[in-house]
Amino acid sequence: MGKGGEKGEEAGEPEAQSRFYSWEEIQRHNLRTDKWLVIERKVYNITKWAARHPGGLRVISHYAGEDATDAFQAFHLNPSFVQKFLKPLLIGELAPEEPSQDRGKNPQLVDDFRALRKTAEDMNLFKANPLFFSLYLSHIIVMEALAWLLVSYYGTGWITTFILSCILATSQAQAGWLQHDFGHLSVFKKSAWNHIVHKFVIGHLKGASANWWNHRHFQHHAKPNIFKKDPDVNMLHIFVLGESQPVEYGKKKLKYLPYNHQHEYFFLVFPPLLIPVYFQMQIIMTMVRHRFWADLAWAFSYYMRYFITFIPFYGVLGSVFLLTFVRFLESHWFVWVTQMNHIPMEIDCEKHKDWLSSQLAATCNIEQSFFNDWFTGHLNFQIEHHLFPTMPRHNYYKIAPLVKSLCTKYGVHYEEKPLGKAFIDIVGSLKKSGALWLDAYLHK
Repeated sequence: MGKGGEKGEEAGEPEAQSRFYSWEEIQRHNLRTDKWLVIERKVYNITKWAARHPGGLRVISHYAGEDATDAFQAFHLNPSFVQKFLKPLLIGELAPEEPSQDRGKNPQLVDDFRALRKTAEDMNLFKANPLFFSLYLSHIIVMEALAWLLVSYYGTGWITTFILSCILATSQAQAGWLQHDFGHLSVFKKSAWNHIVHKFVIGHLKGASANWWNHRHFQHHAKPNIFKKDPDVNMLHIFVLGESQPVEYGKKKLKYLPYNHQHEYFFLVFPPLLIPVYFQMQIIMTMVRHRFWADLAWAFSYYMRYFITFIPFYGVLGSVFLLTFVRFLESHWFVWVTQMNHIPMEIDCEKHKDWLSSQLAATCNIEQSFFNDWFTGHLNFQIEHHLFPTMPRHNYYKIAPLVKSLCTKYGVHYEEKPLGKAFIDIVGSLKKSGALWLDAYLHK
């Protein structure tokens, strides 16, 4: 029960700072119409403000009733600047006898992780190298130009078109990794510049929506591999993931598809269809439904540029088929790279782990090499990326040894594997989940 006078219950009252709350009371405020959270022992009522949260309603709502300190630090370039927006929402603080961490989290582990973040800041690991990102953007533009030159000089034969498609798919995949950098605010010191260039890269170079990506992807980072919170594990009943969901579906006799064969139909459904079908439909619907007109304009500029470039060679229908095939190729690349770090890991309901433990349970790394860095957009360092999402990717390898050391100290599993094994583990994990479903479906 909160301590102090009744004043301060409404956000924004100065007297709120004199009111104290227990974790038990704070945890009760995790409803759609009643949301509190804690940042550095301060209690905030975000119920009315959550809908105006720049990162989206859902990502901040996922921390209702919880300590959000580490997530707050992870997602914001300048937390002290953002604090001024929190002041009107302040309603009090944790009672002096209450621990800083909720739900029995290890306070020493949490403190050591925060010390590690401070070490990374002192090492300037959150400072981007402009040359790296300039060269990265340049190599994407060069591939776009090379595709045009190829069809201009060699025509529209099958071999030329196939090579052209591979070049464009590579360009699109790499632009996807680059927009990811700007979306995470990891390039410029000021958020505004990251947002502007993000819209250019994801909109003009890829024909997608920055707002759609932000609202979806930040949820994934906030609560990775958590059912009902991470949209990336919402498989629309096409797949069952992890160990608990297959058993739950089996016991309830749910059989939308023969899940014991999901590791086989995965090849027909997930890699070929995610980008050209599901994402394309979702992006367009999101931009129209939420009136993201700026995003729609950027996406329109991409399609205008693409069709102006290729209609003279392939005609309207041929250009549409070419774009679909490019998306088809890119989708395979995207799915294998993004799923190898997550599907084989723990996928379950919310367990309220600390930031380090929750991210390590849901992610793994792929062995470092020049090719792996380029091929995955440095998402082979998925662990470091999830722990420090605003860190420029070219610095992941510098912080990795310190992360490993911290994990060893507290017995947190730090998994790293070869690229080929990571691909195989996706299929193996789906097969295992399918077998769990079948056993529960038949015998429980």
